[in-house]
Amino acid sequence: MVSLQLTDLGAAYRGHKVFAEISTPALQGGQLVALLGPNGAGKSTLFRRIFGLLSGPGQIRIEGATAARPIAYMPQDNGARPVLSVYESILLARMQGRRLKVLPEDHAEVERVLNLLSITHLRGHNVGDLSGGQRQMVNAAQALAQQPQILLMDEPTSALDLSRQIDLMSLLHRLTREQGLLIIVAMHDLGHALRFADAAMVVNRGRMVACGPTHGVVTANLLREVFEVEARVEPCSKGTPQLVVEGRAAQPA
Repeated sequence: MVSLQLTDLGAAYRGHKVFAEISTPALQGGQLVALLGPNGAGKSTLFRRIFGLLSGPGQIRIEGATAARPIAYMPQDNGARPVLSVYESILLARMQGRRLKVLPEDHAEVERVLNLLSITHLRGHNVGDLSGGQRQMVNAAQALAQQPQILLMDEPTSALDLSRQIDLMSLLHRLTREQGLLIIVAMHDLGHALRFADAAMVVNRGRMVACGPTHGVVTANLLREVFEVEARVEPCSKGTPQLVVEGRAAQPA
């Protein structure tokens, strides 16, 4: 099974150091990992560094990969509006770095992810005509169509209705179990992290401040120190962990 380990990873963006000395234990396939942190903590930059879009010090170690391109990356919506149908955009994403000729298996994979994400009704629509939430679902389909073993997703639910957020997070969690994928999701919704993530990585001010099982990472102390809120985690009536926020943490004098 695939695994990913970071050792003393650093990166700069436009001449400004974003993070340094980011290290993790080996993150194993079959897990959904939440990447948490306040705005500006370096989550998106960390994804770009892992994917190879940025250079810097440190080591990225991938073991157990059988695919030529084991990592796929779903960035935040960049505002681009290509004149392509949804179907064409997913097929084009799948073909990245593969070959020039499209084979029947490529069309079959596009059909599979359209069905998987319940967006077959969008197949002929122009990507530029979609709503923000629809584009996010198409972006997810583009990433999944590459059949990665490691999937990096930057805030994939930020524009989705609540029901679609639950659908997508449930699907991602299921794919880790069924296909042995390692899926790392940058998110702001700590409730989703508590409900769906097996592990959590927390970055703040360019440093990794915690990495481990989600329920051991998301604690009252961490919420106070990193997110500046007084909050606690407790089970709901059905036993699902939920975040109860009492208010903003007192600021030091």
